[in-house]
Amino acid sequence: MRPLTLDAPKCLTEVGGEPILGRLVDNLRLQGITRLVVVTGYLDHCIHEFLEHNAADFQVDYVFNPVYRTTNNIYSLWLARKIIEESFVLVESDLVFEDSMLAPMLIPDRIAISNTLPWMNGTVVELNTDKKSVKAFHVSHNVDDARQYKTVNIYSLSLQSWHKVSARLDSYVEDGRVGEYYETVFADMVAEGSLELDAVFFDENKWYEIDCMKDLQQAELMFPRVTQIGLSETVHLGRVARGFPAIGFPAIGFSATGSPANSTNGIDSVAKLMTSDNVVSINKLVPEKDL
Repeated sequence: MRPLTLDAPKCLTEVGGEPILGRLVDNLRLQGITRLVVVTGYLDHCIHEFLEHNAADFQVDYVFNPVYRTTNNIYSLWLARKIIEESFVLVESDLVFEDSMLAPMLIPDRIAISNTLPWMNGTVVELNTDKKSVKAFHVSHNVDDARQYKTVNIYSLSLQSWHKVSARLDSYVEDGRVGEYYETVFADMVAEGSLELDAVFFDENKWYEIDCMKDLQQAELMFPRVTQIGLSETVHLGRVARGFPAIGFPAIGFSATGSPANSTNGIDSVAKLMTSDNVVSINKLVPEKDL
C-alpha cells in the first residue's frame, strides 16, 4: 500500500470518499453495537484519535500489542482474551462491504464466506453436505477438488466457543506459534470437532479486502463516491482521512457490545439471539506486510 502507508494507516485510506475504518464503525453502529475492543500496534495513537472523533458514542476499550512487529493476528486476539467475556463478532479492518450483509453475523458461531472470484486469495473453507456448516479450512484453492468458498474474515463466536478458542490460543502462544493467523486455530478446532461454524454467504460482488493498490482501485469501483450537489465529482483514489495525525498503521481490532434496543434497522430480533452484541475486528499486524 505504499506510498499511502508511509504517512497514514491503511485502514484510514478512503474508499468512495470514506475511510475504511469509518465505514466499519458506521456499520457497527447500524447494527446496534455500542462497545468496541480495539487491538492496536504500530502508531496506535492514530487509531485512538480517529475513534475519539468518530466513535464518541461507543464504549471503546484498547488492547496494545507491544510486539506487533514480530507477531501476527493470532497473538493480538490472544491479548484481548481477558476483556472479552461475551459473544462477539470478529472483523478485520481492511474490509469494505455492503452494510446489510453484517446483520446475520450477529448470531454467534458463524463465519462469513462467499463464492470465489479471481482476485481472492488466502484461506478458503469446504462446507458439509448440508451447505450450512464448515467441514474444513484450507490455505489454498482447489484442495481435493472440493468446492471451496472464500473466507471474508468475519466471524461470530458464542461465549462458550470463545472460551474453547481462548484455551487453544493459550496453547499456541505457549508453544511460540505467535507468527500464525488465528484461522489456524479455527482450522484445527473444526477438524477435531471442537468448534462448529455455520456459514453466512456474502455476495461476492459486494465486499472487498484491501491489501494493495490494485485492491483499492477495485474497491473504489465497487463502492464509488456518492456525489452531492454542489460538491466536486472528482474521486481522489487513495485519499486519507484527515483531522488527526495520518500515520502508517499495521493493525486494529474491535470488540463491540451493547443493546440494539434502539435500533430501527430491523435486526433487533436477530441481535437478541446473542448473549450480548459484540464485535471484534483485527487487521494485519506487521507494517512490512502492509505495504
